[in-house]
Amino acid sequence: MATIEECRAALEKLSDNMQNAEGDTATAASMDRSVSCHITDLDVTFVGRMTGGRIVVHDTLQGPPKEKAQIRLTMSGDDLVALVNGELNFAKAWGSGRVKLEAGLRDLFQLRKLL
Repeated sequence: MATIEECRAALEKLSDNMQNAEGDTATAASMDRSVSCHITDLDVTFVGRMTGGRIVVHDTLQGPPKEKAQIRLTMSGDDLVALVNGELNFAKAWGSGRVKLEAGLRDLFQLRKLL
């Protein structure tokens, strides 16, 4: 089971990958939205903001998110690490329910370029 530190490192790596994106992916990465990532097996939520092509984590909270972020992810810590390391296909994980992504329709269209 991934630790909180490993999950935070995975989010930082995802942020680094986003900052180095080009083309349509860079456009999607440049959105300015509130973000939460609930790690179910650790029962913690990373909350922050996607801005300037990066994900900036502002806080780590115990339990599910208290407020509804504009982009909400829910998954296990191991799945987060595997996704960021390219070991887990996002579409398959999302389709099987291993990963949940909630956002407005317009944001979902932009996010598909990232994922």
